[in-house]
Amino acid sequence: MRWPWQRRSEPIVVIRPPRPKPSKKRRLVGAAAVSAAALAATPMVQHWEGTRLQAYRDVVGVWTICTGETLNVGPGDVATAADCNSMLAKRLVQFGTEIAPCLPADLPIEMRAAFISTAYNIGSGGFCRSSMSKRSKAGDLVGACDALSLWNKGPVNGALQVIEGLRRRREAERELCMKGANG
Repeated sequence: MRWPWQRRSEPIVVIRPPRPKPSKKRRLVGAAAVSAAALAATPMVQHWEGTRLQAYRDVVGVWTICTGETLNVGPGDVATAADCNSMLAKRLVQFGTEIAPCLPADLPIEMRAAFISTAYNIGSGGFCRSSMSKRSKAGDLVGACDALSLWNKGPVNGALQVIEGLRRRREAERELCMKGANG
């Protein structure tokens, strides 16, 4: 017989109940927030990305079409304006959905829109690993907005350099973000 204070030779296994799945209502609210923020981000993304109906190489050499779309794009690709609008709407919701777990659920729509615009530009993975995500999850909303300015560089001739267009874009995203942070 073992007494409670005696050491056990086998490891102690703690069994935790599984996390409950979010309710259908909560998922719908989350989806609605992402959709609303994606819609709010659309004019900003359109302004900063521009729209081209023929594929081109962007400033860092990535094949791009429409409004900054890089997925499955190659030389000679063409699209219509309707194709571009549809593609952008779907992709902004996709990016919003991908970064949602990296942000507080109750984030103001302006902040979420600014972060969707940024994620569209730097990628969801980059966003989720960023100080924007970490600071917002820690409750530092102003700090999360300030962290946008850290993402103003791109590779030019093999070295990271401040790109003026990115610097201006991040300023505009920060301005939108701060509207939400300051309530």
